[in-house]
Amino acid sequence: MTFVQVAQFLVSLSLLIILHEMGHFFPARWFKTRVEKFYLFFDPFFSLFKKKIGDTEYGIGWLPLGGYVKISGMMDESMDKEQMNQPPQPWEFRAKKTWQRLIIMIGGVTVNLVLAIIIFSGMLFHYGESYLPTKNATLGIHIQDSVGYKLGFKEGDVLIGTNQREFSGFQDFYKTLIIDQPNTVRVLRNGKEMDVALPDKHLRRLGKDIRNKSVFSNRIPCVVENVVKESAADSIGLKKGDIIVQLGETKVSYFHDVAENISIYKGKKVNLSILRGVDTLHFEPLVDSKGKLGFGVKSDAQLFSVVEKKYAFFEAIKGGVVKTFTTIGDQIKVFGKLFQGKMKAQDTMGGFGSIMSAFDADTWDWRSFWGLTAMLSAVLAFMNILPIPALDGGHVLFLIYEMIFRKAPSEKFMTYAQIGGMIFLFSLIIFVNGLDVFRAEWFQKILHVFSGGK
Repeated sequence: MTFVQVAQFLVSLSLLIILHEMGHFFPARWFKTRVEKFYLFFDPFFSLFKKKIGDTEYGIGWLPLGGYVKISGMMDESMDKEQMNQPPQPWEFRAKKTWQRLIIMIGGVTVNLVLAIIIFSGMLFHYGESYLPTKNATLGIHIQDSVGYKLGFKEGDVLIGTNQREFSGFQDFYKTLIIDQPNTVRVLRNGKEMDVALPDKHLRRLGKDIRNKSVFSNRIPCVVENVVKESAADSIGLKKGDIIVQLGETKVSYFHDVAENISIYKGKKVNLSILRGVDTLHFEPLVDSKGKLGFGVKSDAQLFSVVEKKYAFFEAIKGGVVKTFTTIGDQIKVFGKLFQGKMKAQDTMGGFGSIMSAFDADTWDWRSFWGLTAMLSAVLAFMNILPIPALDGGHVLFLIYEMIFRKAPSEKFMTYAQIGGMIFLFSLIIFVNGLDVFRAEWFQKILHVFSGGK
């Protein structure tokens, strides 16, 4: 994990938490409800910063698992039973009308939902949209992991889509296989279109395999596009347009042929044959300690026909709404697959480490940052509205019960429900972050040592 990833994660998380809590804070103030605390992150035992302004203490906690607003007269994670045993006061949450309390409780989810729409819309309006349909990658796919073959695909297949739609890119292809789990995928193989039947047991493995490594990539020719200065490639005078045709004893047709075989020559010289014009030239460069020669090839966007779309203002808003609810729809599908046993939690879930790893590791890419922030905002809206005590959705469920039956659940029930919800949530947090630790390379090395490996 790099410093840039950690920084992006903390900024994104802080933004989402502050705006979510504002979604509760401002409706509470509008209905003249006292807000005792407004905190970014949790503050058990002590806080990093706090300042009281009016009736509200604003602060930053040390435990970055979320944030909260403490509203007077509300049974929440503070479990302030002493206050709840006192007669209701006009400024307390419990003294407000049911519909007012409902608005206060759905405020955070509403803000996350609107924020996702705004960010997605802004990105579409500013950047537009560009993607490489898999069918446009006419050289076909390279299969990097055995599960790709077990699914029924073959080297060089051109991916087209399912019987419902075409794939807009690899990300869409992966998402379709993992979430929708289609029975067949349409491909172009040896110039003929055909359907590949997907074995269910290998589809279930795909999510785990993709988390650990790439399974598929586009095949691209090994034509030099640029050369890194003072690299092995630079030392032999490699030029733009040179075509690498042999590495050691291996004949080379595509870039992955070099990428997958060069590592065995780390710190050694390797026989390299290139085609320059009509001449075949032979060199013996010294491969660096990282297993690199120091050259780049053309990107997918340079080689194949990329779809680009610009959005007018209102088109962008519509597109932002679609992207937001598509993200939420995908989350609902994942939950459905988990309950049906078609997905395993340990293969699909992850904690803070998984989220951090999604951010760019080397540079602060604002387009990537805002895209991930929008996605996280939509996911948080969905997660928070789930009818689990201790989440907004649990409070909303109890308020709807009160509106229907004209009475609130008993204080004893609310207390036990709140405690049960908190235990469940903290258990879930420990579980998903434990998965990240278990998957970590350093932890796997420790396991390998203790299991008798070297």
